[in-house]
Amino acid sequence: MNIKPLADRVLIKPNAAEEKSAGGIILPDSAKEKPLRGTVMATGKGTKDEEMVVKEGDSVLYGKYAGTEIEFEGEKYLIMRQSDILAII
Repeated sequence: MNIKPLADRVLIKPNAAEEKSAGGIILPDSAKEKPLRGTVMATGKGTKDEEMVVKEGDSVLYGKYAGTEIEFEGEKYLIMRQSDILAII
């Protein structure tokens, strides 16, 4: 990975949005919910006040509006502070 987050930031690859509803109806892009789950791709070293708890490969849950979306080499990622992560799955 060529992106290295600084301090207490984490780079996350969001999981794909659901393509179908529970009833099997195919959803258009505008109706798909933003995923709230992803995989940690890279982490910073943490800060003197906050130790880095998550590590590469962890599957995590994060807030609906957490992080900043970035695109790198055709892939979409989120970069956010570790404190925006709600749980490690």
